[in-house]
Parts: sequence; structure tokens; C-alpha cells
Amino acid sequence: MSTIPPSEDLARPFHADVKQVVDIRSDLDVNHIVISSISLDEPLVTRRELLSYYLYSNGGNGVGLGYTQTLFQGLATAAGYDPVVGPGSSCLATTASGQCVVPWGSGTKSVSSVVLTADGISFAIMTVILTTIGSAADYGTFGRWLLFAITVVCWVAQYACMTLTTPNRWVLAMILSIIGFVSYSITLVFYAALFPRLARNTPRVRQLREKYETGEISPEVYDQEESLEKNRITDIFTVHSNVGFVTTLLLNLALLLPMANNPKVDNYVIVVVNTYWVVLGIWWFVFQESRPGPELPKGEHYLTIGWKQIWAALKTYKHLPYTFVYLSSYFLLADGLNTTGTLVGICQNDKFSFSFLQNTYLGLSQAITSTIGTLAFWYVQKYWKISTKKMFVVTNVVTILIPLWGMIGIWTEKLGFHNVWEFWAYNVMFGLFQAPYYAYSLTMMAELSPPGFENMFFGLFGLFNRASSMVGPNVIQVIIDKTGNNWQGFPFLFAMCTVASVVIWFGVDVTKGRSDAVRWAAEQRRHIH
Repeated sequence: MSTIPPSEDLARPFHADVKQVVDIRSDLDVNHIVISSISLDEPLVTRRELLSYYLYSNGGNGVGLGYTQTLFQGLATAAGYDPVVGPGSSCLATTASGQCVVPWGSGTKSVSSVVLTADGISFAIMTVILTTIGSAADYGTFGRWLLFAITVVCWVAQYACMTLTTPNRWVLAMILSIIGFVSYSITLVFYAALFPRLARNTPRVRQLREKYETGEISPEVYDQEESLEKNRITDIFTVHSNVGFVTTLLLNLALLLPMANNPKVDNYVIVVVNTYWVVLGIWWFVFQESRPGPELPKGEHYLTIGWKQIWAALKTYKHLPYTFVYLSSYFLLADGLNTTGTLVGICQNDKFSFSFLQNTYLGLSQAITSTIGTLAFWYVQKYWKISTKKMFVVTNVVTILIPLWGMIGIWTEKLGFHNVWEFWAYNVMFGLFQAPYYAYSLTMMAELSPPGFENMFFGLFGLFNRASSMVGPNVIQVIIDKTGNNWQGFPFLFAMCTVASVVIWFGVDVTKGRSDAVRWAAEQRRHIH
């Protein structure tokens, strides 16, 4: 593994706080742990600030986006016709063949393919946005205002769903679904990029740092404890997200049950969910302490610096081998898991006839088990001091098993997401194992990101997590169009998840990768200084 610092020319595009330099006390051997210092100029994290951070996650729990996509698919299905019977027929008729198409260009396209196409468009837009302004968020206060602006866009798109009341507006539903999905996914990226810096400035980590500086604890102990602090924060905001998930679903039931016959009840539900996020999420922008990055270099622009930094970072992959192995593997893993979720969701919506009420019940089962799963994983990790990677590996096993189970549905209708009980089981298992998966995947990225460059590397992470799924949906929609069978997409997704998981299990050394990241960040600052 190469530890030769990048050339001075390559380092120049990068800028960060020169006060946050590497502690080279433990850098005498490449196998030793390297500790990043903490800038004492950054404000200590307060309880109020940390609570507002958690509340943002509580409100932005993703329920509204799920309902928006269900509404979009439902309107498209209502507007379409059964290709077996011909134009003028209804896809919702009791005698329908199960296939449904809508006008698309000069021909037609199945509703399932249209939903996957919308996902592909969303991921393409996210690719452009994250690569253009992702790295720029590391400079000044741009990241702070960027998160606020994108959050407002998402809120507006959700409120606009009140206009989606008739089947002939399915195209508008598609557009609002894309805007909502893109903006929400981007908020997740920049929100997640904040927690490594918060973790470095909690009172507990500051105390641990003092003990490390005075020699009371070893670099290994400090490194382990800081890692646990990162996991603590990710687990707590994941729990908050799931608590918000449960709360909003219960609020929705208060509308769905008494207003079951109201044709606009689904629209009202989206408004309630969105308002819940507005009420809880706004406080982060009020109580967030100022921790600005360096000023944008002279001659650079916020719309171009991102591309330059990403290109320069990609050229230094030899100096951050484990970071880029994780990112490239996560490209496949995220693509496989995200597309699997979309495909299972399509099957679920078909099975339950796009019922908001049934989806609410299923969502409750997932939200409750997600909270239980996240807390259980955190307790086990904290009690036995298990590494982040080992916990992540456990969640990966279930990631692989989900599309494997779906494959069974190709050959039989007795199993493989054909039965009501299977969707209940899926939501329970997803909650128990995939909620911790998201928490640990974030911590893995935080461990492997160079300190001070979190927005850039979390931007890449978000790009690979969400925008990478341009591949999966497009491949799956082609398979579905050719076979007319949703279940034929699962083998491809199973292969993607399996290959990615194996590479992460055996090809990523988090300890060495973290030391490489600290050295790399320090080298960038050393050249600048």
C-alpha cells in the first residue's frame, strides 16, 4: 500500500483549516494508527444543537417520499390500459391481465418501467448536482445554506402534491416525485456529512483527546472510542428517524381511517407528513453552531471547484486505496439495494392495490423494528466493543438474502414476494437489519473520509449511494419490458449485492484506511500552508 504523499501540484485544489493538522506521534510506522487533531477554534457541540440535529432526522424520515411515489404509480395505473385487452380498458378491472401501459413517446411503456425510468432520471440529476456542488460545501458557510435551500425545495415539492387529484395528472406526479426524491436524497448527503465534525467536537471526544494528549490513553483506545462516538451519533439519529417514521404513520392513520372515502385523503396525508418535517427540521438551521470551512480560493467558483476537486481526488486513489475500494464497492451495493427496494415496492403496491392504508401498516412494522434493530445493534457493539466493519458485515448478509428470496418468485407463486405475509416479513426484516445497515454504512464512510474534506467525500458517497442507481433501474426496466415479469429483475440484483459485499468484507481495512485518510488530509494542508 502506497503512502507516498501526492505531488504539490495535485494538492493545490484542496483547502482546509490548516490548524487541524495530523498528529504524527503515532506515525512512525505505516501500520500504526494516525490520529487527526481537533481544532479548538470550533465550538463545542451543545445539547441543544445535537438535539436539533436529531430532530431534523426525526422529521425527514422519508415517509412523504414513499407516499409520493405510491401516488405517482397509482395515478399512472389509473390512467393506463391493459395491453392484452387494448386501449380504453382499465388496468384496475377485476378481469385485467395484470399488465398495464401508458402512452410514452410514440408508443407505450409499462407502468413499472415508467416508475423505474423516473428513478433513473432522478439519479442522473443527482449525479450532476452532487458532482457540481458537493465539494463546494466544504468552503465557508456554503454547505450550511445549501442544505437549507435544498430542504426548502423538497418541502415545496411535497406541498405541491395537493394538486395531484386526477389520473390525467400522472405526468405532473412523476415530475414532483422526481423533484422530491432528488432534493430529499441530497439533503441526506449533506446532513450526513455534518456528523463526523459534530462527533469530533462533543464534550466526550474533547475529554478523550485531552487524555490522549497527556498520555493517559493510547492511540488505539482513542481511535476506538472516537469510532464508537460516531456510531453513537449515527445510531441515535437513525433511531430518531424511525421514531419520526412511527409518529407520522400514526398521524396518517388519524386521517386515513376516518376519511377513507375522501378522494383527497392521500394528498392530505402527504401534507401532514411534510408539515411534521417542517416543524421539527427548521430548528437545526436555528441552533446550528457556525463551523465554517476555509474561504473559496481566488479564481475559483462554487460551480466548478467541485469537479476539479473530485477529479483530483480520483487521481489520488493510490494514496487512499481502502477509501476508494469501499466507494466503488458501495456503488454496486447501494445500486443493488436501492433498486431491490424499488422493485419490491412495485410488487407490494400491486399486491395491495396502491393502498395508502396498507402501506401505512407495513411502514409501521418496518419503523418499529428499525428502532429495535438499531438499538440492539448499538447495544451489542458497545457492550462487546465490536468494530464498525463487523457490524456492517452482518447487515450485508440480509442485503443479499432479499433479492435471493425474490428470485424464488420466478419459478413459483407460493414464495418470492407473491403473498401478503411475505411483504410483512420483508418489512420486519428490513427494519431489523437494513436500518442498522444505513447507520453503519455512514460510519464506515466517516471512518475512511479525510478530516476536513467530509462534504467532498460524502458527496462522492451520496453520488455512489443514490446516483449510482442509474444502472440498476435502467437494466431492470429493460428486463421487465422484455419479459413482462417483475421478478426476472431479482437475479441481476442478487449478483450485484453479492459481489459488492464480498469485496467490502475482504478488501477494506478500516484501520489502515483511516490512517491513510488522516495522512492524506494533513498532506493537503501542509502543501497549502
